[in-house]
Amino acid sequence: MATSGMVVSLVAAPASAAVPSHHESRIALLDTARLTSAARAVIESGPVVATPAEATWTFDNPVATAVTPPPAPEPEPEPQPEQAPAATRSTARDETPAPSPGIGAPAPASANGSAIVEAASSLVGVPYVWGGTTPSGFDCSGFTSYVYAQVGVTLPRTSAQQRYAGVEVPRDQAQPGDLIWSPGHISIYAGGNLQVDAPVPGKAVQIREIWQTSPVFIRVG
Repeated sequence: MATSGMVVSLVAAPASAAVPSHHESRIALLDTARLTSAARAVIESGPVVATPAEATWTFDNPVATAVTPPPAPEPEPEPQPEQAPAATRSTARDETPAPSPGIGAPAPASANGSAIVEAASSLVGVPYVWGGTTPSGFDCSGFTSYVYAQVGVTLPRTSAQQRYAGVEVPRDQAQPGDLIWSPGHISIYAGGNLQVDAPVPGKAVQIREIWQTSPVFIRVG
């Protein structure tokens, strides 16, 4: 650390030199030509400060020290996420989710398809009766419920409920014994382009061609 200083010395005149009078020193130092008498009187009446000849004035220059702060620490690197090991071929195959049931998914085999068609065909000629659920008379959903019951399968009572009693399958994958649903009506698929149903009042259970425009085929497991 460096230290510097500056010394200023004022050396007074020797004691033997003539000291001017109080009035003369004031007049010599100041231009009083333009002062008023009152200002002149103030100057002349002020005290005179005399400096001894041996007086020395010393001024210390303060020392400034620059302090450099330490550098900020560098941030620690963020931890890298661990990478999971690559799945093997067998693992990837095992984790592949099975397709959900619906159109396009492999449909289960029809439950007792031939037995259902046989039971339905044996009831041909039974008259249509609204709300009927027995061989004395059937409506459309009463007929399908009764036929499926013959092979041990319980269906909901109405056609709207039977619409969701199984899995919808594409028409080209339909099997005999599947249900055929259309708004307000339900029947049993007999294969080819045929169905067995209890049609409308005044008619009887019959085997006829599929007449519905966009029928929905339902596989009940």
